[in-house]
Amino acid sequence: MNTLRRIVALAVKELLAILKDKKSRVVLIGPPIAQLLVFGYAATFDLDNIPVAVYNEDRSAPSRELVARLTGSVHFDIVGHLDHDAQIAPLIDNKGALMVLHLGPQFSEYLKRGKTASVQLIVDGRNSNTALLALGYLRTILTDFNIDWSRQNGLPGPPASLQIRPWYNENLVSRWFIVPGIVGLLSLVITTIVTGLSVAREREAGTFDQLLVTPMRPVEILAGKSIPGILIGLIEGSFILLVVIFWFEVPLRGSLGALYLGLFFFLLSAVGIGLMISSLAVTQQQGILGAFLFLVPAVILSGFATPIANMPEIVQQLTWINPMRYFMVILRGVFLEGDSFGLLYNQYWPMAIIAIVTLSLAGWLFRNRMN
Repeated sequence: MNTLRRIVALAVKELLAILKDKKSRVVLIGPPIAQLLVFGYAATFDLDNIPVAVYNEDRSAPSRELVARLTGSVHFDIVGHLDHDAQIAPLIDNKGALMVLHLGPQFSEYLKRGKTASVQLIVDGRNSNTALLALGYLRTILTDFNIDWSRQNGLPGPPASLQIRPWYNENLVSRWFIVPGIVGLLSLVITTIVTGLSVAREREAGTFDQLLVTPMRPVEILAGKSIPGILIGLIEGSFILLVVIFWFEVPLRGSLGALYLGLFFFLLSAVGIGLMISSLAVTQQQGILGAFLFLVPAVILSGFATPIANMPEIVQQLTWINPMRYFMVILRGVFLEGDSFGLLYNQYWPMAIIAIVTLSLAGWLFRNRMN
């Protein structure tokens, strides 16, 4: 009972120290909101209002229909209609347009004869990712035009056509994929920084020696410093979840309990890593640098933005010790796939093992620093 009271007293003292410190309050409130808005609105794989110029030498009904489909798409913005070839190069060179669609003078004639009517597309390839996405949108428009033209004119359709039925993300909105991951990203950042500064703050304030002469054992001090990080992480994570669901309108299809169980194990492992950093750091500046030294690789190797399967084999092996890797699976599984406890069991126990190992190492480092 005395042990529990000492742990609770230290946890309350740690929470008060964080909340009374103006810099700590700013770190807890400002960056999460700013990063949530930046990632929520700016981090997207969708392209809208792609600048396109049209060079239509045919000017027949079929060519005008194809251009009209382009104009009516939310992805494209017609920035000009060209009259001759010499206008193309300056437009692409000066980034006035990402693409130039060129329809030759015999476009409609070839269509009416049932021949292949070539369409030239000149693309600015300086940003290859953007160019590939834009090409995908245009291919979809051209495929729909071909199918409709064949039906209207009694011509045989394409030998094979792709019928797309997306699962889990029906409209293929990239925000539904990215925004749930922000819950893990920001929870990891806040929890790691808060716990990474805990012991270093005591050393800078000169209260660390006072803590050592108390009747508390190292494991009790460790537990008392873990609780505030977990509580703050749960509160921050809950707030971000509410924003994701009600502001960004990402559907939550799975079990909320399964999500919170994953969040708890994730925060526990993050606290262990943060306390390891804090045990090694002498100053708060060292604690912050140590936290970011861990955070950047953790985010990159989590599958947050790029698939783990596309990484080199040796890098893929490193991701197994990254708790954020497992929490990304839980977040996207609960939000988009409707996963429950049973389906996520294989994501829980690796985070629990990481938490046990990191907390044990933090305790060992803490005892060594006390001796």
